[in-house]
Amino acid sequence: MTHLKQLEAESIHIIREVAAEFANPVMMYSIGKDSSVMLHLARKSLLPRYTAIPVDACRHHVEVSRDD
Repeated sequence: MTHLKQLEAESIHIIREVAAEFANPVMMYSIGKDSSVMLHLARKSLLPRYTAIPVDACRHHVEVSRDD
């Protein structure tokens, strides 16, 4: 097993452990490179039990988009 595969396997194990501790685990996704890797790992470790749900916060919360 390559070093990268070992890191991936360890990450998947950690994600599964954390997800098992909570009734409704949530992970934020910012479209950046780091959160893209996290989304990939979460999909590999949690699907089909969990689903990615997009949330457009700017459209629903005035506090996020107001110009002060």
